[in-house]
This record gives sequence, structure tokens and C-alpha cells, in this order.
Amino acid sequence: MSSGYSSLEEEESEEFFFTARTSFFGRPQGKARPGPQNDQKGRETLIYLSKEEVKEKIQNYNSSVTDKLKMTLNSNGIYTGFIKVQMDLCRPITVPASMNPGKHAHNNNKTAFHLSEGYVNTLHISSTNTVREVIEALLKKFLVTDNPAKFALYKRCHKEDQVYMCKLSDREHPLYLRLVAGPRTEMLSFVLREHETGEVMWEAFSLPELQNFLRILDKEEDEQLQILKRRYAAYRDKLEAALGGVWKPG
Repeated sequence: MSSGYSSLEEEESEEFFFTARTSFFGRPQGKARPGPQNDQKGRETLIYLSKEEVKEKIQNYNSSVTDKLKMTLNSNGIYTGFIKVQMDLCRPITVPASMNPGKHAHNNNKTAFHLSEGYVNTLHISSTNTVREVIEALLKKFLVTDNPAKFALYKRCHKEDQVYMCKLSDREHPLYLRLVAGPRTEMLSFVLREHETGEVMWEAFSLPELQNFLRILDKEEDEQLQILKRRYAAYRDKLEAALGGVWKPG
């Protein structure tokens, strides 16, 4: 699994892009994503913590951290820390063409390609940062030009031997959820997804994006055609060689 680091406060870290595949039919259309249940049971009642309670929880959190990604409480009561977000995207993302010089669909100086499946980005955020700000920061770090409204941040948690996936509201605070749940990602993790989980809503895309998708399809069609031609040419050569051995005069 790949990982990366970025911050809402610092813009100097470099991100890496991976083109695992170009097809945006990575999952069968009309079928829900496999995995955790998307259930309202995953939602928790918001608990307001006093400054002393926050201080105590941060001390307990830091004592349990194993990857050195600790939280820091400032004198003004705001605390900072890290969250890891898994990128679970079905469709290609759109970035400036100069960022991806490979053979992918280009249009108006933009290119669309797939981010490597399972990519995880580590964000340094504060307790005041909202879900919407986290989504915008992730897209900004990847130089994604798609509308942030197309994406949603989910929390994945374990309850009673079940795994639940719950979409977070734009005004929730991910670092608070991380603090309350503790540092163990098997108890709580964050996932970035498109809003839709079933059929692709093509009307939500702009004309340049749709044109990019068509170019991707044309490219893949040509690649598959060439693969078929080479395969049948190899079969033909083997058959002709076999026939030549059978009918060889002697």
C-alpha cells in the first residue's frame, strides 16, 4: 500500500502520482462497492470535551501511538495532529497535463487518469479543520481540478464484530474523531470516495471530463484490439507450423 504525507499548513511536500490503469470501469456498474456496510449505526453522538478532558485524551493518545504521529495541544486550546486518508476512487481524477506526461487522455491542458488503488495520504491538520477543508486539501495536494463537491469523506469503524462505513458531514472535525477513537486505524479510519456508490452519474461531469473519458475508451479499445491481433497471429503461426510438419513430404 502506498502512502504520502501532506499538511494543511505547509505546501512544500511533494506528492507522487501513480497510473495503475486507465479504465474507469474498475468496478461493475450498478453494483455497490464490496466491503463494509454503509449504515447509520456508524454515526456517534458528538461529545463535547472540556480543555482538561482534551489534555488528558491527548496524553493517553500519545502514549498509545506507535508511528510517532502524535498530537500537540496549543495554549489556545486548539490541538494539531495527523490523520491518514485512504483514496478509494472508482473514476479517474483530472489534473494539469504537465503533471502527468504519460500516454493518457489530454484535453485543454488537462489529463484524466486513475490514482493507484489503496493509496493512503497522511495529513497534518488541526482540531478546527472541517471535513470539507480536509477534502479540499487532499485535492489541492494532488493538484486535482475536479469539483470538491463530487467527493465525500467517510469514516470506517468496527462495532460489534461488524465494519461500518459512514459518510461524514462537511462540518465535522476529523481530528476530533481521531482523538476520541484513539490512534488504532482498525478502530477508525478515513476513506475518500466519490459521492455515488452505484451507477456513475455522468451528468455530474463537465464536457471536458466526458471528452477525456471517451479518449480513454478509444485508447483502451485500440490497446485491446492490438492484443487480440497479436494473440491470434501467434495461434496462426503455431497452426501453420503444425500443419507444415504433418504434410511435409517424405
